[in-house]
Amino acid sequence: MKTVSKTDIKEYNLLSRGKVRDIYEIDSNTLLIITTDRMSAFDVVMNQPIPCKGVVLNQITLFWMDMFQDIAENHLISAEVDDFPSNLGHYKEDLQDRSVLVKKARPLAIECIVRGYITGSGWKDYKKTGQVCGYQLPDNLVESQKLEHPLFTPSTKADTGEHDENISVDQAREREGKDLVSKVEELSLAIYKKGRDFAAEKGILVADTKFEFGQIDDRIVLIDEVLTPDSSRFWPADQYEPGKGQPSFDKQYLRDWLEKTGWNKKAPPPELPEEIVQETSRKYLLAYKLLTGKEIV
Repeated sequence: MKTVSKTDIKEYNLLSRGKVRDIYEIDSNTLLIITTDRMSAFDVVMNQPIPCKGVVLNQITLFWMDMFQDIAENHLISAEVDDFPSNLGHYKEDLQDRSVLVKKARPLAIECIVRGYITGSGWKDYKKTGQVCGYQLPDNLVESQKLEHPLFTPSTKADTGEHDENISVDQAREREGKDLVSKVEELSLAIYKKGRDFAAEKGILVADTKFEFGQIDDRIVLIDEVLTPDSSRFWPADQYEPGKGQPSFDKQYLRDWLEKTGWNKKAPPPELPEEIVQETSRKYLLAYKLLTGKEIV
């Protein structure tokens, strides 16, 4: 399978080249989203791509969006390249299995994060204050402990190279309004719980995840990626041991390696050894296989 680090579709306007996705405007109501193999960590894009990563992210998102249709409307029009405008046909090798045609939506100005376990930035905040995003948590929690109830902990949206910041639900309401935030909180928790329970049956603990929602007219729709190894922490259930960091199927493996290098988490990033690139790719592919029962070849 071809590794795609960057696309160059001349027939349409490039609206955005993000950390991972290239987004083109097909018309006033339609976007083409291409999930590349670019890898970001700590909001910095690495120099080397991760083979198959974009296909894994796109296919897992399609898998979940189909499962969650009863909970939330999504922005998908088609994931079949043959359904795309005919003048995209000669880009098929770059688009196959890693692109979607979607309805244009107004993205909300917040990231919708759900935490089912105390880890990552939530663990760091808890150690300092006993709180996570305004929630007072019980004393004596240990790292990676399962929370009694999943928490909705929104964050800001940062530009490429900048860092998202955790905010309280009240701060999110100041940005997007009380009713809208209440609705996406309800949707986020419902999607997380259904996905968590399904993944657990497949041997994966979904420690936390990030959703994005947008608006089409007055409707709230699920957009971007859903419960992928980029937007979530996936832990192998058979190795779960609270009180420490966990092995993972997601980019945490790469983050851990980067932490050990002493890198300051600002561009430029360090060069990734080939074994780190390949092991990261293997973890993404394994997550896809465990969840869907299929393999990417």
